[in-house]
Amino acid sequence: MTDGWPAEAVDYVQAIADTKLMLSHWYAEQAFLGPNISDSIALFSLTQDEYGQVRQFFLQLEGQGRDGDWLREDREGDEFCNAATTDRPAPDWTRFEVRFGLTDRAALLLLDAIVHDDFAGLTDKMSEEEYSHFDFHDGWLEHLASSEPEEFQAALEETLPDVLAFVGPSEYDDGTDPLLEAGFTDRSVAELREAFLDHCEGLTSGTDVTVPEPDGLAAADWDGRRRRIVEGGIEANVLESIRGTRNKEFAAE
Repeated sequence: MTDGWPAEAVDYVQAIADTKLMLSHWYAEQAFLGPNISDSIALFSLTQDEYGQVRQFFLQLEGQGRDGDWLREDREGDEFCNAATTDRPAPDWTRFEVRFGLTDRAALLLLDAIVHDDFAGLTDKMSEEEYSHFDFHDGWLEHLASSEPEEFQAALEETLPDVLAFVGPSEYDDGTDPLLEAGFTDRSVAELREAFLDHCEGLTSGTDVTVPEPDGLAAADWDGRRRRIVEGGIEANVLESIRGTRNKEFAAE
């Protein structure tokens, strides 16, 4: 473990870890929302990937001074830094895929941008694990955009602002992004947002879905610790299921 990271980097990694924690929760909790049993099996597999990655991120955060018990057991809802899209369950399969599939993609973009020595080899391994996620998600997203364009459009318009807030402010470009300037990442938030929107355009190409033109997001209007623009957080009943004795499996052996 190298010397301490910038404070913004600790928050950045915390947000990725907490978002993956919530994705793993919903992949398991809503595994039977999909239209067939093979989707359920796939989601349980994705759950295991996310749990493993959460463990690794938590170990890194402990190395930067975050208390392990606090990470796994002792936090309140507003102390979690997950993407706002993962606060609550999805009401149907289209919203599940748009909400969680696109959030999963955004988390990959964020982790893949990390170039700090403490993550040498780790982010490459995680990115390889994510291939199966996007075989699954991208296939479904393309299908749903084609077969249910109105429902998909509504879900996308509902989801996009919160996913982009998780990625970060549009004004963080090559000259102003603090993590790029610190050498913790190799791409600015502005570049990551563009890559994410390009991905959305690719998923919906040839369909009746239009990717909305996003409003710019200023850093002054953004919660940099929780990487969101809205209040709220994980509901109490969900919080109980993701902390306490259940989360002891994330502890270092």
